[in-house]
Amino acid sequence: MMKWSAVTASWSRYKKTGQAIGVYTRTLTILMTGSVVFFLGLGVLGYMQSKLTGTAPSSSMKGLAASVSSRFFMDMMGMEVPHLQADRQSFTFSQSNISGFLFSLVTDINPDDPKTLIAREMPGMDRPVVLSTPQGGLVVDSPEDYGPTSPDLFKGENLGEAGSITANPGGEEGPVLGPALPAQAKPPSSAGKNVAFIYQSHNQESYLPELPGTKDPDKAYDPKKNVTLVGLRLAQKLEKEGIGAVHSDKNYPAIEKTFNYYYSYKYSFKTLQEAMAGHPDLDFYFDIHRDSQRRDKTTARIGGKDYAQIYFIIGGKNPKWKENYAFAERIDKVLEEKYPGLSKGIHAKSGEGNGVYNQNFSPNSVLIEVGGVDNSLEECYRTVDALADAISEVILNAQKVDAKPQGGGDGKKQG
Repeated sequence: MMKWSAVTASWSRYKKTGQAIGVYTRTLTILMTGSVVFFLGLGVLGYMQSKLTGTAPSSSMKGLAASVSSRFFMDMMGMEVPHLQADRQSFTFSQSNISGFLFSLVTDINPDDPKTLIAREMPGMDRPVVLSTPQGGLVVDSPEDYGPTSPDLFKGENLGEAGSITANPGGEEGPVLGPALPAQAKPPSSAGKNVAFIYQSHNQESYLPELPGTKDPDKAYDPKKNVTLVGLRLAQKLEKEGIGAVHSDKNYPAIEKTFNYYYSYKYSFKTLQEAMAGHPDLDFYFDIHRDSQRRDKTTARIGGKDYAQIYFIIGGKNPKWKENYAFAERIDKVLEEKYPGLSKGIHAKSGEGNGVYNQNFSPNSVLIEVGGVDNSLEECYRTVDALADAISEVILNAQKVDAKPQGGGDGKKQG
């Protein structure tokens, strides 16, 4: 009897050991199979993303890796050490979090971080994100900005005094650029104060129709015929609308001894500081650029005339980008009401340098791309005349709001 009991006990131990080995084997098999399926799934999703969005899968993986927190690793350890799972609701590998992870992988958008809506990047280049479209329509093309192919494209020719100049209404004390501005009475608005500042961070961006002998869009740069003239035209038109405007004609390749195109926003930030010091009433800032797309994507026919179309650009890495977006949206709305089809919407970009575009300088700051490489200055002048019409209305409305009595009702703004 004793011998049989020993055999039974021994067999029971072997059976338990066998069962344990079986459990471990099944668990290991499930883990290995799950890992294989998981990584195959990642590969398939990455491939789908590259086809659907044109984004290299490595971009998403880098973004996800950069966003991994210490909690992620604690939860990984918690899968083996249960007492480390202090909060099951926020457990990294919960169903909701796994769903969010897969959504982020495919779309490059983190559902818990709205900033990723405007801060998505591709390796080596910036991918704009559409914030709003004209008349709620679908914009099939986004702005394209290619840097110069060679530093030799920039000529250090100075255009005269490289400083800020106060624009003259209608060119009464200076040249009239493009079509003559219509004569009109200057309405009372900014009360003699200069409130708008226009400058050009990429001041030598030019237009092929103005550069005889140049057909390569990558070489559309010139020290004289460029977006500086477009910015000046905008300032002149704002003056005609009763908005005190200051324009910068700084030619950075000429005044910066060690000019580097990729430091353009660093140079223009100093311009903003100097402008503010000289004109303390400035409150609205416009950085004028030229897009790199061809004519069919940058031209609109309005009232029987060709206009260079406009992109509004918001710096996606500016912590307060929503304020700049709201400002651009007000202008865009008025522009669409008066000149349907002129605007191509508001786009956010987070590339090129710090992705802020100096818009942290003021909530009333926006980058505006006027036309593309194939537009003429005449088309651009026609456009900024319309743009000035919209901007002046927005500024006048803003000034009316600021002028309303607040607090004690004495008509003064309460600090």
